[in-house]
Amino acid sequence: MVLRRFLRSFDITPLLTKARSLLEPGWGIAVVQAGRMHASLGLDEEHLQHADAARFSAPFVSNGCVLGHVIVAEKDGPRSHRASSNAQQVAEFVAASLEMLLHQDDARRALASDTLQKYRELSLLHRATVGLNASLRLRDVGRALIGECSSGALPTEMGMIFLRDNDSNSPVPIASFGPAEERHLERFLSSTLFQDLMRTGKGEIISDLVADPRWHDEVPGITSILAVPIVAAENRVGLLVLASARDVALEANHLQYVNTLASVAGTAMGNAVHFESIQTLLKALLQALATAIDARDLFTAGHSHRVARLAVALAKAVHEDHFHFPRVSFDDSALTEIYYAGLLHDVGKIGVREQVLTKSTRLPNDQMDLIGMRMALLSEISGAPWNADFEMLKRINSSDGLTREQASLVVEVAKQELNAYGLAMPILSEVETLALLLPRGNLLPEERKEIERHPAESYRILQHIPFPKRMRDLPEIILQHHERLDGSGYPAGLKGDEISLMARILMIVDIYDAVTMERHYKPALPREEALQILHRDAAQGKLDQQLVAVFARHIEAIERESQRMAQEQDFDSLSVTTTK
Repeated sequence: MVLRRFLRSFDITPLLTKARSLLEPGWGIAVVQAGRMHASLGLDEEHLQHADAARFSAPFVSNGCVLGHVIVAEKDGPRSHRASSNAQQVAEFVAASLEMLLHQDDARRALASDTLQKYRELSLLHRATVGLNASLRLRDVGRALIGECSSGALPTEMGMIFLRDNDSNSPVPIASFGPAEERHLERFLSSTLFQDLMRTGKGEIISDLVADPRWHDEVPGITSILAVPIVAAENRVGLLVLASARDVALEANHLQYVNTLASVAGTAMGNAVHFESIQTLLKALLQALATAIDARDLFTAGHSHRVARLAVALAKAVHEDHFHFPRVSFDDSALTEIYYAGLLHDVGKIGVREQVLTKSTRLPNDQMDLIGMRMALLSEISGAPWNADFEMLKRINSSDGLTREQASLVVEVAKQELNAYGLAMPILSEVETLALLLPRGNLLPEERKEIERHPAESYRILQHIPFPKRMRDLPEIILQHHERLDGSGYPAGLKGDEISLMARILMIVDIYDAVTMERHYKPALPREEALQILHRDAAQGKLDQQLVAVFARHIEAIERESQRMAQEQDFDSLSVTTTK
């Protein structure tokens, strides 16, 4: 120990001054270490070299080691009549005082070192707290915890975290660092030590695994471990295991640090468990709502789920297409949002009357029977044939389109009247004539308006649901899914950039699923014809041409991805993965 590093002149000089005042005139005092003078008052190196000089000496000690001596000596050589009677006591007093100064310095340095260590721990803990609370997914928190343990603050060179699986409730490894996988650290699960740690819920340092009776060399080559159970929402959800195959010094402060990390991670995991339970409930409710809407009409059963899956698959294709969409990317949150937008896009149909929603013909069958009775009665009176015309009217009633020949027949029949007892009754009423003359579809104008209100009704219903922040645009996406880029859509007649990209994706897959599935009023179209319809609408400026191009180019991969999602039935963590 070099004294100059620990004993400063402003500490020693006052002490030597006070000590010299206690000596007789002609005496001096010095502090010597390893034969060299560290500090002095009234003495120099030459004085100390006089072998015949009267001197007294006292050692001073720190941590059991002699660091130096305090020398009291005559300044001008031996003069017995000037000998100082208290020289030895002064030397011992100064030595004791130096020992006290050194002890205080040791304490000050220990305190500074401890403060610095605490500061470093707090800094690491602060960083870890931010990282561990960055996600509300249980496995993400676990991975963040193992990442903190691999940052270099601990002497272990490998580690693995085990969390209980939601399905089997058995612990499984979810993340690791270092050579943990190469060493097969997952075999730790089969050890009695693992069971004991999970049972007690207390962290342990085991520096000599071979000597531990709970260890039977489940992971060969591992010599020491630091293991801490992870507690979330008062449940032991997993275990953090840090291990080493080297001779490392695992200390109590390491266990304390990891315990603190595990405690923070446990709190974050508790939040994640609560969040995931809410998400599971929300998902179940939303899926049940979509299923209930689809179930009102057997022909549209499953439509919302298929649209949701196709929308996600198309969004993934867009994410990966750097030619048409070089600046567009979707993260997992965006995929989740568009999935639920697809799932709920028709929720507003809950307010549409059953007879309108499930309408399969222009007029109900019982109303067509009444028209047939009128035509038969008129035939009895006039003798004119009626069966052929009535059969044609029935075909018109169940058709999606209308030819000129069919329209002419409807007009002719509408002109006919049944006269009896001075009363005239038209064969076709005004409403019946209007329904049979519809150029396309089977909905009357008022019925079509009722149907077209469903996006606005969906928005009205969903805007009161406190969706998570990552799904805040969901009601707006649904509101726009029947808009068209040329302004011909509904309910607001939006144009171009007024319509979001996600709504454009949703409108394409909604049309595709509608035309490729059988409905009351039309048969299912094959894929090729459905794509032709999309290309035609895109050429007319109704749909996004680039989106239609990407959809058509990757249609097989998109449908495969949709089918995979349907089979796995796992939409809690939608991820951007390759669809090509």
